[in-house]
Amino acid sequence: MSAIELRGVTKRYERTGFVRSRSVTALHDLDLTVRSGEVFGFLGPNGAGKSTTIDILLDYAAPTEGSVRVLGRDVATESTAVRERVGVLPDGYGPIGERTGREHVTFAIEAKDADDDPDDLLERVGMHSVGDYPVTEYSKGMAQRLMLAMALVGDPDLLVLDEPSTGLDPNGARTMRRIVREENERGATVFFSSHIMEQVEAVCDRVAILDGGELVAVDTIDALRESSGGTSSVTIDLSSVPDAAVARVRSLEGVTGVTSDGASVVVACTDAAKAPVIAAFYESAADVRNVTTDETSLEELFESYTRGVAQ
Repeated sequence: MSAIELRGVTKRYERTGFVRSRSVTALHDLDLTVRSGEVFGFLGPNGAGKSTTIDILLDYAAPTEGSVRVLGRDVATESTAVRERVGVLPDGYGPIGERTGREHVTFAIEAKDADDDPDDLLERVGMHSVGDYPVTEYSKGMAQRLMLAMALVGDPDLLVLDEPSTGLDPNGARTMRRIVREENERGATVFFSSHIMEQVEAVCDRVAILDGGELVAVDTIDALRESSGGTSSVTIDLSSVPDAAVARVRSLEGVTGVTSDGASVVVACTDAAKAPVIAAFYESAADVRNVTTDETSLEELFESYTRGVAQ
């Protein structure tokens, strides 16, 4: 069973100006499937439609056209049943009122009729020592950890994390990644929206890139690298630099540049060309002392897809 299925989802808003109203399309004919049990990254520039998509998934907004199923249920007619099985860390919201952190978590447990221990959840997100503090004294990072604890209540089948790293220091970001992995190992599906590419690349099985309300890519990061023709670099340290091998490498398909300082060679190439480049030097008369490679980063892939470079 798929955890999330969007079919033909379009969302239009009517904007009223001084002279006349106009229709703005936030999402256009969106088809997206998130497999049960995967960690799925959801990327896009500001205004791409990510928040609108999440609002529709959670039935906070209704699509103008199309259908949405979450955990096998129709969100339009079974939203209560869906929310009982979903944990949400929303973007732009925080703890409210004068309650302590523990009281917030206890409220979430009671709302879901769960039997979690609030202290266990607070400890899990690194907040046990400040559970008795009023949330008005929390920093942004502390509030984010608390919201994550609330999202974990009831062992949800689906975790929807919208910008979960906001306000977190490096320790908090590591805790968040660890929890994502633990929840996934438990069997939960994680839908992970973030603008911090390193976080997405560290935990996600597949990613979708949304741009202008349309999906421009859905695949594993490695497959996106291959299909985009992203450039990598290979650095080969050698006993000497053989001219014949350098000439051979320059002629390889996918190689875009070769530089040498007399002791090593740096080759700019596509990911697919890395293996032939390395083989060319191993087959040369020189001794290969070390090889290092740099892959196209997810940030570079994101830029290429959202700027229309990759098709």
